[in-house]
Amino acid sequence: MPPIETIFAILLVVFLLFLVLGGVAIFFMVKLGKKAAKSAKKATTRLSAHVNAMGTGEAAEIERLRLDLRREVALTRQAIDQAHQSGWGLGDLPHLMAELAKQAEVQDQQLGIYAQQLRISSVVDHVTADRLREHQAKLTAMCARIRADLMRTQVQHASGGIDDLSSRTDLEIEARRPAPFSDPLDEIDDLYRKTIQNRQEPI
Repeated sequence: MPPIETIFAILLVVFLLFLVLGGVAIFFMVKLGKKAAKSAKKATTRLSAHVNAMGTGEAAEIERLRLDLRREVALTRQAIDQAHQSGWGLGDLPHLMAELAKQAEVQDQQLGIYAQQLRISSVVDHVTADRLREHQAKLTAMCARIRADLMRTQVQHASGGIDDLSSRTDLEIEARRPAPFSDPLDEIDDLYRKTIQNRQEPI
């Protein structure tokens, strides 16, 4: 029979193992919970922005500017990701897009704060509103210019591929075309004429 100390040591090791596994499980659960809470908060913020944008007045207009800006940034980021996956030369566009996205986040926060102030107070700061609209217009215009450039590059790539495919199609169709053949009746008629001519020629 093993000594009591050995049994206690085994139990202690098993207990410590369970403690470690429990600690790791709790750590991942907390981390997952924080991530879920962050996602839920972001989703709630976006939902509230959509709801507020459906109203009337200047606050609703500011919320619509926020939605427009988010949509423009998302479309532009998607276009750059597609171009990168296609292996196009993007130059400094990804870095510029990252800076533009950061600036758009700042603009979104400023628009959100201003819209919230408008809903609370009836006093309107027209100077700030005009500046925010100007910044939003510049950011959305930059997004549109980036997408237009990427679309132009995509059309050029597609044009080259289409021209090559068209040439290969013409060659294949020409290669598959059967060789011209004469009508057997025409050949018989030609032989008959030659025979008649040979008979009529003097020897």
